[in-house]
Amino acid sequence: AMPAKNATINGSTVEVKLELSGDLKGYLPHKDPATGKGNHIHVILDNQPYEAYYEINQPFELRNVTEGKHTLRVFASRPWHESYKNDGNFQMVEFTVKGGGDASKPTTTKDGQTMASPTPAREGKDMARSSGGNVDPAKPLLTYSRPKGEYKDQDADPIMIDFWLSNAKLQGDGGQFRVRYSIDGGDPKFLDKWEPIWLSGWIAGKHSVKLELVGQDGNPVDNGGYNSTTRDINVTR
Repeated sequence: AMPAKNATINGSTVEVKLELSGDLKGYLPHKDPATGKGNHIHVILDNQPYEAYYEINQPFELRNVTEGKHTLRVFASRPWHESYKNDGNFQMVEFTVKGGGDASKPTTTKDGQTMASPTPAREGKDMARSSGGNVDPAKPLLTYSRPKGEYKDQDADPIMIDFWLSNAKLQGDGGQFRVRYSIDGGDPKFLDKWEPIWLSGWIAGKHSVKLELVGQDGNPVDNGGYNSTTRDINVTR
């Protein structure tokens, strides 16, 4: 598998290669040309939205990766983007890029899908591109997966919230953690079992979804800022 843990990569192109083993031996990612759907791997650079990786025999290439430390997280997903939650399905590596790309331009896949947005010229705490250097793989970690992107008509009813959990058990599963979510800054609600939920009643327009892993003190568990993530989605009717 590539990149190797703690590898240093020269230049702005990073090749990602994955090997399937264990429970996932018979899992073959592939996009059906007719439906545009199929098993796939979710690939996440730092704490950016994931990109789907369908053809595992071809390397997944990241282009214009910026200089510095980054984390890469991958996990297998079903055709409707729900993640498999068995042991060993999740992998995370940290690597360092030397002589990286242009931070004012996006990091993309070889097909041009955006993996990380450019850093805006106006520096603000919330605006800067997330850096992947501060995440501890041994600490509790919530990986935001869905929802993401555009939802049209019946795809928006309902919309699935799904995430990956590492080194943490939720209260309903015998642990001490909870997942807190809120939509459009509204009242927070809690998930106490590690399973997806589907929410209905979305109106057309832009929505924000916030997912947090919280401890017994009610605060997000600190791990490189990754345990509190907000994504914008668009619903069109």
